[in-house]
Amino acid sequence: MKALSPDLQAHLDAGTTTLAWCWRILRADGVSFGFTDHDLTLRFDGTDFEPESGLTASEVRSGSDLSVDAQDAEGVLTSDRITETDILDGRWDNAEVEVWRVNWVDTAQRVLMRRGAIGQIRRGRLAFVAEVRSLAHTLGQTVGRTFQATCDAALGDARCGIDLEAPAFKGTGAVLDVLRDRAFTASGLGGFSGRWFAFGTVEWTGGANVGRQAEVIAHDLTDGVAVLTLLEPPVRSVTEDDTFTIRAGCDKRIETCGAKFANTANFRGFPHIPGQDAVLRYATKDGGHEGAVL
Repeated sequence: MKALSPDLQAHLDAGTTTLAWCWRILRADGVSFGFTDHDLTLRFDGTDFEPESGLTASEVRSGSDLSVDAQDAEGVLTSDRITETDILDGRWDNAEVEVWRVNWVDTAQRVLMRRGAIGQIRRGRLAFVAEVRSLAHTLGQTVGRTFQATCDAALGDARCGIDLEAPAFKGTGAVLDVLRDRAFTASGLGGFSGRWFAFGTVEWTGGANVGRQAEVIAHDLTDGVAVLTLLEPPVRSVTEDDTFTIRAGCDKRIETCGAKFANTANFRGFPHIPGQDAVLRYATKDGGHEGAVL
C-alpha cells in the first residue's frame, strides 16, 4: 500500500486530476535521465524530465506471487539522449528505473509507484520498447558454483587473485590498420607472445568507442605485428590511431592457470571430474585399468 502525502491525497479526492507519469533512469555508467509523458518539462529531486519524446507506459502487469512484475515503456528514437547506437552498445542494459506518479501542476505532490530495471529492449526503425522489470527479477538469477572441469572465477577477481594491472598482463597500443569490422593490427604489443591476450579484454581509451570494453577472441602475430580479433564488432567503427588498453585472458583450463599465471592454488574448477567419455569406458584384460580415455 502506497503512503500518499496529504496534498496528493486531497488532489486525488477532488475528482479532477492533473497527473503524469515520470521515469528516472540511472545507467550503469552513472548517467541519469528523466522522461515524462507530459507535454512540458517537469523538475524534481534535481532531475529534468523530458516531455513527449521520452517514454510512454503500458499497463503494469503484476501478480501476488513471486513472478516478475513488468511494464513496457515505449519511446521514439528522436530524443537526443536516447540513441540507437547506445541501445546497441548495451549502455541501457539493466539500468535502474524509478516510476513516479506526479501532479504536473505541483511536482511536490508525487508518489513512487515502483522500482525496477531495464530488461529486454526491442528495437524498430523509429522506436523502441523497453521492458521495466520489478526487483523480483533478481530472484531468478543463478546463485552458487557450477560443478565443472574449467574454472568458474572471473580472471582478476578476488577468488582468482591475479593482478591484471601488472605489466606482465597489461599492455597499451593503437590501431594500425583495420582488417575487418572486428579485426585489426595493433602497435605497442610487440613484447607479448601470440595468444597472450586471447579471451582477454580491450578497453578503448581513444576514438569513438572510448570508455567501452570488448572481448578479444584471438591474438595472433604476423611478421611481428599483433593482430587482434574481437568477439563482436563494436557498435561504433574502429579507425586507425584509436588507442586502447588490453589485458590478458584465460581459457579457464588448469594447464593455463599454472603455466601462464602460476596460480594453480587458486584454480576454481574441478579438473579431475569424469567427462562425457566416461560412459564409453569398459574393463579390459590389459591396459592398466587407470581410467584413461579410450
